[in-house]
Amino acid sequence: MNGERPVRLQQGPRLRPNPARYTAFGLAAEAEALAPGLHLVATPIGNLKDISFRALGTLAAAAAVLAEDTRVTKTLLAHYGISTPLIPYHEHNAAQMRPQLMERLQAGEALALVSDAGTPLVSDPGYKLVAAALEAGVPVTSVPGPSAVLAALIVSGLPSDRFFFEGFLPQKSAGRRSRLAALAAVPGSLVFFESPHRVAAMLADAAHILGPRPAAVARELTKLFETVRRGSLTELAEAYAGEGPPKGEIVVVIGPPDADARDSAADLDERLETALKLHSVKDAAAVVAADTGLPKREVYARALALTAKHRDET
Repeated sequence: MNGERPVRLQQGPRLRPNPARYTAFGLAAEAEALAPGLHLVATPIGNLKDISFRALGTLAAAAAVLAEDTRVTKTLLAHYGISTPLIPYHEHNAAQMRPQLMERLQAGEALALVSDAGTPLVSDPGYKLVAAALEAGVPVTSVPGPSAVLAALIVSGLPSDRFFFEGFLPQKSAGRRSRLAALAAVPGSLVFFESPHRVAAMLADAAHILGPRPAAVARELTKLFETVRRGSLTELAEAYAGEGPPKGEIVVVIGPPDADARDSAADLDERLETALKLHSVKDAAAVVAADTGLPKREVYARALALTAKHRDET
């Protein structure tokens, strides 16, 4: 992806040959013409069958498909006999490409945006292009479909009525623990993306900060070797610590705090807020840890999170 050369786009609308076609289940189909604008198309997270007819028609009829990694999307398009031109659009070239793409959108073209897999704008660079399109009055349309976040949540067996998607946690343990402490009182399930080589350390930090909450680790969702392991954070942390890094894409779901834990978290925050008015972060954590009997590292991580929150609000 990083080796792709920048693409200079010509000005003026370029329309797809009429009619645009795709092939599904061995049958050829003609795609309906697309309205001008930016079309956000969800693509499979693993199983190529998990795509809608509307998504196929949109990808076939668009003037171009903007892809995070053209090599990945090329495989999808080839599978369904779609010949729409591909344009790389990712975090390394987004700033350069966005003005050129906006020229095409404002000229009346229909462009489709996809991520490597799943729903665009979830942990990928599409947000700024959508914001620019809306600011310029360009129509933005969602073509919904697969999402690793929702797929993991619904198979986890954990409460799904309220959830908070965090994405990737910080890579270093101190940063992870501080962020987990900030999320401890969220009254819903927590959903994270994680890399295979960090999942064991992430689970260990989560168990340290959040305790033995119920959790699930979903791997390779919708693919041939899909697995979902369920248990307490403590059990999962111990299991992954004794194994080598798993292969494939990982989603971790952690259950919400129980009522007692929420009350304890609220009480801890109140104590820290008072102590932080009189002491440094380190000293405030020490005072509250001594008063409550909670681990000093846990209290310190929460104190850092509260301090960061106040700094962001000012």
